[in-house]
Amino acid sequence: MSGTESSPFANLVASETELSEVIGAPAELAIRKQLSSLDAHGRAFIALSPFAAVGTVDRTGRGDVSPRGDAPGFAQVLDERHLAIPERPGNRRADTLRNILQTGTIGLLFIVPGREETLRVNGRAWLVRDERLLDTMVVRGKRPLLAIGVRVEEAYLHCAKAFKRSRLWESATWPDRQALPALAQMLPDQVGPCELTLDELDRQVEESYRTRLY
Repeated sequence: MSGTESSPFANLVASETELSEVIGAPAELAIRKQLSSLDAHGRAFIALSPFAAVGTVDRTGRGDVSPRGDAPGFAQVLDERHLAIPERPGNRRADTLRNILQTGTIGLLFIVPGREETLRVNGRAWLVRDERLLDTMVVRGKRPLLAIGVRVEEAYLHCAKAFKRSRLWESATWPDRQALPALAQMLPDQVGPCELTLDELDRQVEESYRTRLY
């Protein structure tokens, strides 16, 4: 937030010193668990992970988080300092990719189904067109056009408190699927008048899911 931008919130924490006074100091274990590379546990975690949240930032400081997912191990660990993530077909907004071009900053949160701990990886990123690498990422006969190459600068396991509080993996707590309308029902409210009918939109979305995953 810039110095000229006002906030609608009261009693703001305005410095790191004040923050430390509010939340206290981290335990030594929380500091020492941060590694500068992927150890055997980090590599094993990524090998079992079918999903990651990808955080990036543009040159103005505006942040973005985007999901990436595929079969477990879709993020390939090349060595203890480098990994690569295939860029599968999407909506072509390319917010993540544009941000990487602008700043090269990336943060990853890897998730393993049923496990409440997560793996955080922060570092530098590039857009890669190395054919030898992309050839190893072929799925259903489709090779990605790009991959996100990452140099690991920080890697550490994050405790399970957030998942325990959210009870994310407990299906009994999940809302009924009818609690939210389908994507095709929400889109017209967000984008305004649409030439397609609701049924046509729904078929278009489902067709994209069937035919454009790879």
